[in-house]
Amino acid sequence: MAYPGTTLRHVNLDAQTAMIVALVGIVIGAVGILISVVALTKLSKLHRSYALLEVAEGRESFLDVLARTREEFAELSDDVKGLDYSVGQLTRGLSIALRHVAVVRYDALDNMGGRYSFSAALIDDYGDGLIITSIHGRAETRSYLKSIVGGVAEIKLSPEEEEAVTIALRGGK
Repeated sequence: MAYPGTTLRHVNLDAQTAMIVALVGIVIGAVGILISVVALTKLSKLHRSYALLEVAEGRESFLDVLARTREEFAELSDDVKGLDYSVGQLTRGLSIALRHVAVVRYDALDNMGGRYSFSAALIDDYGDGLIITSIHGRAETRSYLKSIVGGVAEIKLSPEEEEAVTIALRGGK
């Protein structure tokens, strides 16, 4: 059927041109089939991946597991924050503990042997603490306590006591 004002023309193709048109059609058809096979393969993979998200009999779906894991992670995050606070409290408590300790042993008297006398420094992180000194003699032993504030003694220290304080402030090294 022709539209008004148009004329129909018949195209006659020779055998070689018809063969070329047929081969082009076959190639385009083959490419179309190849593209559809690739698309079906990808669709099949997507379908298998989506099947992992579906609920199996008596089991949780992947999304349910993911939601539960997220909730557990949030709970663990809260626990970590609580533990971090506790560690901070312990650290502040340790800073005032007498944890820097040094002992210097010596012979207080020239005629004594065996280094029975000692000076022990017990100091916190701020340099506050005390020195315990025990002087061993032939007839008696005397003990002294001296306070340390900010790494400085209120009373003059002996060289052995100063050595103990210095070692304790360096961390026992």
